[in-house]
Amino acid sequence: MSVTITRAAPGDAGALLALMKDNGLPTDGLADHVATTLIAREGERVIGSAGLEIYPDGALLRSVAVAADRRDSGVGRKLTDAALALAREERVVTLFLLTTTAEYYFPKFGFEPIPRADVPPGVQQSVEFRSACPASAVAMRKAL
Repeated sequence: MSVTITRAAPGDAGALLALMKDNGLPTDGLADHVATTLIAREGERVIGSAGLEIYPDGALLRSVAVAADRRDSGVGRKLTDAALALAREERVVTLFLLTTTAEYYFPKFGFEPIPRADVPPGVQQSVEFRSACPASAVAMRKAL
């Protein structure tokens, strides 16, 4: 079955939240950004996601997740590429992320580790920065 990537709809919130929980990722604030969240579907099943939170001084890439039985199938790469394309479409200049498990995955897309203090104030006001991710999470940046 083929995989399709589209923007999430409000009706996808339940499947997105379940995917986050299955992957041990934070769900706080995700429902507020469904309009800029991408989902990968295989048939009717949501098998992956990648979200953007867009702020005046940058954007946060978050909630990049793939269902356990579909990992290592290229879905994560397709979602990340689609999220980068969406960020460019939305005229985002710089994209940031926080990760506790994928600091070796994102450099292949051009992300580099940075001190958390180098993340702009608007992006730091996101729920993910303020409370959802631990202080030990690695901050990363990619200029678009």
